Amino acid sequence: MAGTEAESKSVRLDKWLWAARFYKTRSIAREMIEGGKVDYNGSRAKPSRTVEVGARVRLLQGNDRREIIIRAISDVRGPASVAQTLYEETPESIQKREELQRIRKMAALIDPRPDTRPNKKERRALLSLKEHMAENFYAP
Repeated sequence: MAGTEAESKSVRLDKWLWAARFYKTRSIAREMIEGGKVDYNGSRAKPSRTVEVGARVRLLQGNDRREIIIRAISDVRGPASVAQTLYEETPESIQKREELQRIRKMAALIDPRPDTRPNKKERRALLSLKEHMAENFYAP
């Protein structure tokens, strides 16, 4: 898949992102590129851009921004173990991603969520409380 024959052919950026398993479908990869969520060598790219080994790609995947270097070219979506050999994430990107993940975990501890949804009586009490607080907040 990522052998010498695959490295000699030209592959579109949207197809490579799909093959490297950054996005689940090619259409999602294309939307992300067209939406400006993917930079190729520091500038906006088109989905039809031909990828080259050694190029730097910044992309948004979920809540995380990644910066990767292309190590191999493939247009076939194979197993995840093969897809991981197609790129290398930069150390700065890994560090930023881990820091943001730690911050998100800390924020989740500060803003806990209940285990279950409120029942009808609890919902009515919450609505009543919110209305009462809004009346007092906006009152002169």
